[in-house]
Amino acid sequence: MIILTLNSTLNLTKMKRKIYTIYVAIAATLVLFSCNSSGKEKDCPQITPVPTPLRERVLTAKEQAALTPDAVIKSLKEGNKRFSTNNITARDHSAMVRNAAPGQFPKAVILSCLDSRIPVEDVFDRGIGDLFVGRVAGNFVNTDLLGSMEFGCKLMGAKLIVVLGHESCGAITATINNEHFTDNITAMIENIKPAVTASQNFDGEKTSKNKEYVAYVAKNNVINTIKTIREKSSELKGMEDRGEIKIVGAYYNIKDGTVTFL
Repeated sequence: MIILTLNSTLNLTKMKRKIYTIYVAIAATLVLFSCNSSGKEKDCPQITPVPTPLRERVLTAKEQAALTPDAVIKSLKEGNKRFSTNNITARDHSAMVRNAAPGQFPKAVILSCLDSRIPVEDVFDRGIGDLFVGRVAGNFVNTDLLGSMEFGCKLMGAKLIVVLGHESCGAITATINNEHFTDNITAMIENIKPAVTASQNFDGEKTSKNKEYVAYVAKNNVINTIKTIREKSSELKGMEDRGEIKIVGAYYNIKDGTVTFL
């Protein structure tokens, strides 16, 4: 019997890796041939194939230019379905880092909350160079974020802006409770208060203990953020009016990893 031993820490050259791969293939064929010749199923080893990382290409400028906002939305929905069903794409990140080094041509700009439970690229099953991601507690916009969105869409060609709110948002509950903090947190949640005002028509208990109300305010916060983007960025509003981009909202469920586009 041929026993193959691989030390995973060996730093093999490309040529050595190719030779090793051929050697393993030949050896495995001999083992299987011997097993089949014996006629004894119990003698046959159970071979589990080792998955090979997908060498996904980084998006090119030509491919980015050919995208439509609706096509990008579709790809994000499909990616989130893979994420939420534990069927994410295998990627060779080292190769993608090298391939993305000459330039970037992302598909979309995602404005997410700071919440650590929302790994944005993973949530949409996207790789290196696919997304611009801006994060701030409560996913609101200010001058810096608006400028970043304009940079991503106008200068870098992204086709979509997604404002991503989420379930059980701490910034939302702090705003509902009208909490006061030291330093800059109190000033920060002032940006979220318009969403609380817009939620006065909620039919039910309007407290942070009511999860349905918190979700309602969070979704209104997404809607308010989109409104602010259009009001304070004539550049992005113009691009949207011309059909060059879309500005949409989405809501992340932290319990099952699904994203619902609003």
